[in-house]
Amino acid sequence: MAPDAEDRLSRLLARRRALLGPVYRTFYERPIEIVRGEGVHLFDRDGTEYLDAYNNVPAVGHAHPRVVAAVADQAGRLNTNTRYPAEPILDYAERVLGTLGAHLDHVMFTCSGSESNDLALRIARFWTGKAGVVVTVNAYHGVTAAVAEASPSLGPAVAPGPSVRTVLPPVPTAEDAEAQGERMAAELRSAIAALEADGAGFAALLVDSIFSSDGIIPDPIGFLRPVAEAVRAAGGLLIADEVQAGFGRTGGMWGFQRHRLEPDLVTMGKPMGNGMPVAAVAGRAELLDRFGREIRYFNTFGGSSVSVAAAAAVLDVIQDEGLVENAADVGAHLRDGLETLVAGSPMLRDVRGAGLFVAADGFAPGGDPAEVASRILNGLRDRRVLVGTTGKRGEVIKIRPPLVFARADADRLLEALGEVLGTLA
Repeated sequence: MAPDAEDRLSRLLARRRALLGPVYRTFYERPIEIVRGEGVHLFDRDGTEYLDAYNNVPAVGHAHPRVVAAVADQAGRLNTNTRYPAEPILDYAERVLGTLGAHLDHVMFTCSGSESNDLALRIARFWTGKAGVVVTVNAYHGVTAAVAEASPSLGPAVAPGPSVRTVLPPVPTAEDAEAQGERMAAELRSAIAALEADGAGFAALLVDSIFSSDGIIPDPIGFLRPVAEAVRAAGGLLIADEVQAGFGRTGGMWGFQRHRLEPDLVTMGKPMGNGMPVAAVAGRAELLDRFGREIRYFNTFGGSSVSVAAAAAVLDVIQDEGLVENAADVGAHLRDGLETLVAGSPMLRDVRGAGLFVAADGFAPGGDPAEVASRILNGLRDRRVLVGTTGKRGEVIKIRPPLVFARADADRLLEALGEVLGTLA
């Protein structure tokens, strides 16, 4: 970076700290000022291009022309709330419900995944008359007060709520789905018993079927079925958090469908509208009907005209461009390439994933895996390839690009990663 560019970035970061405070953290040891995006590419102020293998919210790619056109057209005509009867939101509701399964027949719109998970917990607690919720040990479900206390990944300063209990996620390298499911179901039953003994009772299991914050654990397929049976036996609801795993990300339309589950509630987030403020909770009619009759709930611009136009365009693109199939194909190609790299490097191991949600663990014999993952992350950034990290200590490399990621993009990532691993070795 040229001296004048470094000086500008330093001033920008100082101004950011002064105005926004410490909450707004940046990616990478050398942050990037991004000013434009197109497809899977991001561009800084100097026009330098970066391959985006991290951002899932622009699900169909940055500035997709069909989404941009739909948003611009609708914004130029009307943007209002759901108090007025309108066909577009009903058309979209029919379409999205049609992808979820016949048991889910109502949908309520919000503005973010956090709001969706918050609303799902309200529905579950109202339906069961109980307060207790179970999540995994490093889960992330959002930032409202209710879901922050059910998001252990936010750190030790955000204590779990008094009616929250945790269970361990599956072991990433396990192959026995039945054993993994029974182990997790047994832990769930113990957590439910503790909630009942404390007087909170059990309302719901809130689970991300890809276990993103726990380290990205997609397999073994089907292991969650005994867990779902334990939820039902205890009278609780199963809430599938599909904010990250949904809309084709895992090589199927929804993450819970990989495990052949029928959740009571499904939550969605901003990938639904390629980053526009639109999200939703879908559920069984009897749950949402009773909640709607007896609770005064509204979300002023959840499902607004412009946001629904964006969501409809995203669904069009996913279907017309075959992005679910693309996620499955390119994700498998990427995992194969990562397996080859892992076989030749002591710094990386345990490749896993589903569709375009892929992980590998940093590894340092006798050292710190999180430090290795950080060096890989920043080494890729220096080669203009952007990925993330996850896991309890940030020890897992997280690859989660827009769904338009192509095989050539995967090959570029693999080539850059090979160079980084070579320098670390």
